[in-house]
Amino acid sequence: MAWYWQTLISVAAALLLTWIALVVALLILKPDTARLKEALRLLPDLLRLLRRLAADSTLPHGVRLRLGLLLAYLAMPFDLIPDFIPVLGYADDAIIIAAVLRSVVRRAGLDAVRRHWPGSDDGFVVLRRLAGLDR
Repeated sequence: MAWYWQTLISVAAALLLTWIALVVALLILKPDTARLKEALRLLPDLLRLLRRLAADSTLPHGVRLRLGLLLAYLAMPFDLIPDFIPVLGYADDAIIIAAVLRSVVRRAGLDAVRRHWPGSDDGFVVLRRLAGLDR
């Protein structure tokens, strides 16, 4: 077999294994239905928050890069898990957003997130609970 076929098969196998690992992680981290509904209600404010944080030049470059990659992922027309799969189809975006927000708060601080939050105080409390920022 030619080297380029071996390379192509190796890359395809690596991508498939990575996808399977991410799907398993999402199955393990699957939120309950009530939390998912809360997350969907916060979505417009959350998207504005992510855009504002990504544009903030006072935040570390790594944080802004993560936020930019997250916004690019959310803008893609396809998902890690297709939306027709019950519960997990829509939960994958919420789980990935929560993981990135936790990472941003660890690196930039909760004050930066609060400063850019466009919604109400009640919405911020829900955001903190959903993203696990109260722990």
